[in-house]
Amino acid sequence: MACISTASNGTRRILFVNHAGDRKTVRLGKASVRTAEEICRRVETMNAAAITGMALDGDTAAWLGKIGDALHTRLAAARLVTPRTPAGKSDVPALGAFLQTWLDKRAGAKPNSVKNYKLAVAKLNEFFQPATPIDAITPGQADDFARAMAGKHAKAWTWRLVKFARQFFHAAVRDKVIRENPFAGIMPPPQASESREFFVTRQAAQQVIDACPDAEWRLIFALARYGGLRCPSELLPLSWPDVDWERGRFLVHAPKTEHHDDGGERWVPIFPELLPHLEAAFDAAPEGSLHVIAKHRGTNANLRQHLGRIIRKAGLKPWPKLFINCRASRETELAERFPMHVVCAWIGNSERVAAKHYLQVTSEHFERAVQGGAQSDARGAQNQAQQASAPIRTVSQDSPEGVGVAGLCETLRLDASACNERNYTRQESNLQPMAP
Repeated sequence: MACISTASNGTRRILFVNHAGDRKTVRLGKASVRTAEEICRRVETMNAAAITGMALDGDTAAWLGKIGDALHTRLAAARLVTPRTPAGKSDVPALGAFLQTWLDKRAGAKPNSVKNYKLAVAKLNEFFQPATPIDAITPGQADDFARAMAGKHAKAWTWRLVKFARQFFHAAVRDKVIRENPFAGIMPPPQASESREFFVTRQAAQQVIDACPDAEWRLIFALARYGGLRCPSELLPLSWPDVDWERGRFLVHAPKTEHHDDGGERWVPIFPELLPHLEAAFDAAPEGSLHVIAKHRGTNANLRQHLGRIIRKAGLKPWPKLFINCRASRETELAERFPMHVVCAWIGNSERVAAKHYLQVTSEHFERAVQGGAQSDARGAQNQAQQASAPIRTVSQDSPEGVGVAGLCETLRLDASACNERNYTRQESNLQPMAP
């Protein structure tokens, strides 16, 4: 919130707190009340855009283009706008202006992608300042940015910010705005972390289902745990016409993979664990309803937060990545029963992604391995005991009746002699003359 302050000599200034929490001042001199109020309103708009990472509206952008250099310089000093480039100086854009242009070109991207882009842009502007020429940022400063973000955020989000920054500056290199990418040498570590993997057992899943408040919530959890759906991106678009009851399958629309050749659509079986919850939700749905998930599809419905409460109600501790680990647990189960290409077709990922991010080693795997080893040892001991107790056979089962041990040995000697003779002849015929 900006306010106008008037000194005893009649000079006015605008006071506000910027996105970094610093108090800033824009001095206006002896301006009229009407002019001061107009500028104050514009300052509030620009400061709100800087805080939220949103672009300026067209009216404010047009107003900035009309004001004089003196007022524009004062606004730039308060870090509300990018300084104007004086005539005859370098036309290298400032960081804030370049990033805003980059964002404008990607206005048609997926909403979540745009949201993440804007968050990354806000972090870069906060650290380097929007007025900084983009070619003035060095690899050392890029390292400082990575370290500063690591001190404030989780490792996964820190390295996503670094990857976004590298993407932005790579675009600047391609546009020949800068010669090299200062973030090119910062390599994010693998984001897969075993410490955040958690296998949701069937027993735990049943406890959660029993604690759900209604049929729709039971279906939400079942679709994540036993259907392997991404939540909420694949859950909310699911409609009743997508459910093919006769063939026992339903059609999933995946916004994340809609750019693929299949358009992001895949068929998923109505597994036995999923069927009763799907039928219960269908019976409870109002006549003529379209979406499978109807009551919990509002923009304010934080499914992850609600699921955490349900898990605690079930007497369990919420596990990391609530919905993702449900999906990973299902793919791990299916991988033991079906070919991997079939599992990936149902889950909607590739075998490489499944092996890297989804498939898990569970305690049941160790138990089965130990039990299998014990059974093998028992079978081996049994075989040894049987061999020790079996009588020594002295006559071949196929030998003619009345042929004793001496006759059998003679026959074996004759066969061995003939075999050696054939082998010798074959080896001799394969000899090649040596080169002189």
